[in-house]
Parts: sequence; structure tokens; C-alpha cells
Amino acid sequence: MNLTPAMMDAKIDEHFGFEARDDVNGVLATLSEDVDHDIVGWPSGPTKGREGARNFYETLFADLSDGQVTTQRRLYGKDFMVDESLWSGTAAGRPFGLDGKGRPLEFRLLHVIEFASDGAIGRENVWIDLAAIMQQLPQV
Repeated sequence: MNLTPAMMDAKIDEHFGFEARDDVNGVLATLSEDVDHDIVGWPSGPTKGREGARNFYETLFADLSDGQVTTQRRLYGKDFMVDESLWSGTAAGRPFGLDGKGRPLEFRLLHVIEFASDGAIGRENVWIDLAAIMQQLPQV
């Protein structure tokens, strides 16, 4: 299937929508069964398959709340996209191992998304601005 930019936008926006609602099963449904899921720097490393990605989303939704993703720029290729976004919300738990203490948080995200032949997300590679997170959540 040749995906248009509009089709790619619809899928990633659906994915981000489920994330905003802390809907683990919804997020996982946007991924292909055999998705390569790689959050750069995540302690367990890259995972394979929907169930492999589940722990990341369950942890993420416990640690961050009231999240909103604002897209800054998107670039498109044949069956892939790069999404530069800004996440804003509350550090409710221990995001990325840092004590959030319910403080507001904002950081940049870079998603490199490859789509499977059925239009699902076949590979999600995410780069997080950890330096910005550490500056906003000093550990004293």
C-alpha cells in the first residue's frame, strides 16, 4: 500500500490521541502485530511486538499525565514519516527515573515512524529531549 501524507497523519494522530487518553490498548492497536518499538534510552531497550511495547506505555501513562502533543513539523517519505513534536503536561510519577512531584513538564520528541503494508505503525523510533526533562525536574 502506498500511503499518502494524509494517511500517515491520520494514523499518527490516532496514536497520539490514544496516548492523550492514556488508552494502552488503543495505542497498541495502532501498531502492527510485529512492531519494532524503540524508545531511545529506555532501560529495557527496543522491543518487538505489541505486547513488547505494552510495558513502556503502562509506565509512561503512570508517570506522565494531562499530556498534549503539539506537532511542530512533519517530513514524509515512501511509507515513513518523521514527526517533530512538543509534549506538555504533568510529571505525576517518576518519568524517565526522575521524581516528577506533580510538576509541569514540556519537552521535545522526535518520532521516526515506518508504516507496515496494512497502514499500521510497523516501527516506532522515539528520541526524547532528556536534557530538557532533567532541567525541569531537578532532583534535590
